[in-house]
Amino acid sequence: MWSLITSLLAKVALLKLLLKTLGSLGWLLPIAFVLKLVGLPVLIVLAILAAPIFIILAIIGLPIMFVIIAGVLLLVGFFFILSMGLLVLKIAIPILLVYWLIRWFFRNGKNSIDPAVD
Repeated sequence: MWSLITSLLAKVALLKLLLKTLGSLGWLLPIAFVLKLVGLPVLIVLAILAAPIFIILAIIGLPIMFVIIAGVLLLVGFFFILSMGLLVLKIAIPILLVYWLIRWFFRNGKNSIDPAVD
């Protein structure tokens, strides 16, 4: 009887721990949906950019392994350029927003509606 009680208590404790852990990971779900929303169009763009090159390499008559390797290298290159561009945007946008905000605060009472004053 004692082993049954300890077994049930252990299962309840394990269930609580599991639910607490999964509940604390619930905030990752919106991030996952945003990444899925952004990632699928990026993959579509990469596939559209690489498809003509796949076709040209296949028409030339290269072995299929070379075509696949060349296509994968091009996809990786396009993805690298795209990810570096997004990284630059992540850094540049906050800097530009802070710059524009400071410029807006310290514009010395100029009226931005009147173009003659700027």
